Amino acid sequence: MKSIELFAGCGGLALGLENAGIEHELLVEIDKDCVKTIQKNRPNWNIVCDDVHNIDFTQYKDIDVVTGGFPCQAFSYAGKRLGFEDTRGTLFFEFARCVKETQPKICVAENVQGLVRHDHGRTLKTMINVLESLEYNVQYKVLNAWEYGVAQKRKRMFLIGTQDNIKFTYPEASSEKPVLRDVLQDVPQSEGVKYSEAKKQVMDLVPPGGCWVDLPVDIQKQYMKKSYYSGGGKRGMARRLSWDEPSLTLTTSPAQKQTERCHPDETRPFTVREYARIQSFPDTWAFEGTISSQYKQIGNAVPVKLAEKIGKSIINALTKKEHHEVSVQTKLPV
Repeated sequence: MKSIELFAGCGGLALGLENAGIEHELLVEIDKDCVKTIQKNRPNWNIVCDDVHNIDFTQYKDIDVVTGGFPCQAFSYAGKRLGFEDTRGTLFFEFARCVKETQPKICVAENVQGLVRHDHGRTLKTMINVLESLEYNVQYKVLNAWEYGVAQKRKRMFLIGTQDNIKFTYPEASSEKPVLRDVLQDVPQSEGVKYSEAKKQVMDLVPPGGCWVDLPVDIQKQYMKKSYYSGGGKRGMARRLSWDEPSLTLTTSPAQKQTERCHPDETRPFTVREYARIQSFPDTWAFEGTISSQYKQIGNAVPVKLAEKIGKSIINALTKKEHHEVSVQTKLPV
């Protein structure tokens, strides 16, 4: 099975698809550190460091799969018909252009779960209409990585387009639901950011599994400032995880005040390699660039184990299609 991946990042989706048995004809990524990461780990992969607008995909024929976790931009609807041209200027347009130029059997678009509700659902409706106009059957589903062998509650939307003779079925949830204790044993030493001394003194007061509500009220007000008086649960603030729970969704920065991810025992953010373990990267997958760039790469990635499950579903769908074609041919009169 041959694939093209756009917005490849540091390789989480691509590695998972490779583990499932899919080969990559082309990967496109504009971030130089991400490209260096992929080149270091997979020097044989054909990765292009360029703006996707500049890539001509017409040379890639007989592609089975096109994938891409494109950044989501809003569309303008005024006087529009919600078609292919309406998305011009957005990165989804480039994803759709790749699909149009290569005509893969399956296309997979990954994004945050918020896309489902974005602009009252009209953004997603536009994307579906575009792929349907390219003669694909389209479905979407929000998958939680924790239900697919990843020690992290991370929900992502997967939009799948298939040609008429292909039936794609989303992977079934696994009975394996790992927690931090399962994945953070014997983690290799690596760099990690530290809290300031003032922040460390606050976080020292938070028990495993706790957050700002476990702090004395005067410290809550001092630490949270205006957020203390705002609505919502704010349970990500001053949040220390416990060994017996999955991580909350990893962000691109491990020490952001609104989305704390403090180590269960030690008062510090997770290290780079702990971040990678939580995203189900193997310890052998090295990351290039500054430490902040490495955190960003890992935080933006598709968890490898979830990607592998998606990859196996893709292969199942394409294999069934081939079996169907063979059986139809054997029934034809000689």
